[in-house]
Amino acid sequence: MLQLYIGNKNYSSWSMRAWVLLRQAGIPFEEKFVRFDGFDSQSEFKRTMTALSPTGTVPLLRDGDISVWDSLAIAEYAAEQFPDKQLWPQDKAARASARSICAEMHGGFTALRSACPMNIEADLAEVGRIVWRDNAAVRKNVERLCSMWSHLLAQHGGPMLFDQFSIADAYYAPVCSRLKTYQLPIPGEIAAYIERVHQLPGVKAWIDAALAEQDFVAMDEPYRAER
Repeated sequence: MLQLYIGNKNYSSWSMRAWVLLRQAGIPFEEKFVRFDGFDSQSEFKRTMTALSPTGTVPLLRDGDISVWDSLAIAEYAAEQFPDKQLWPQDKAARASARSICAEMHGGFTALRSACPMNIEADLAEVGRIVWRDNAAVRKNVERLCSMWSHLLAQHGGPMLFDQFSIADAYYAPVCSRLKTYQLPIPGEIAAYIERVHQLPGVKAWIDAALAEQDFVAMDEPYRAER
């Protein structure tokens, strides 16, 4: 069986992408949880992951002797190994678009990711109001997200970005969580899409587990000193 190494569900957005994809697609895997206790070379997390992966990061997928690190590489590997799951859109043009927006997420939206780190169990609406007021780059990132999602939902008719659930929806699931946590202003149609994503069984299972963790990791809490 596949093994997927992940970090804390409350904080680990990159882990969430791979986990949600496999869970929502019905691909069996064994979860291997490695708690965030630090990212320096002496931390238990780093020692554990460095022994398994050259990057020492999560997520990491193990398939027998094969190791796949990086969430986008894991998504591509899953799509290749399980073609019947149709993780990418079947239409060539739609598939190219889906790959493009996943790559855009992978390398972009740095302002939003930096100013609004994922924190599923927190209510950071007040922080969100300050970020929105003071950070033009975050506003630009959100504008791009809303434009992208609106176009794709209109083009493919919903309920997901490319009609049916795909890697693209798994890839943007942590962004949906950020927008809810910080309550950044978004149009109604985008809010409706976010709610549909949150109701996907794979996403709901991740969120429920994140809420049950009850694990305050100070290094992942730039806006709170305690829970």
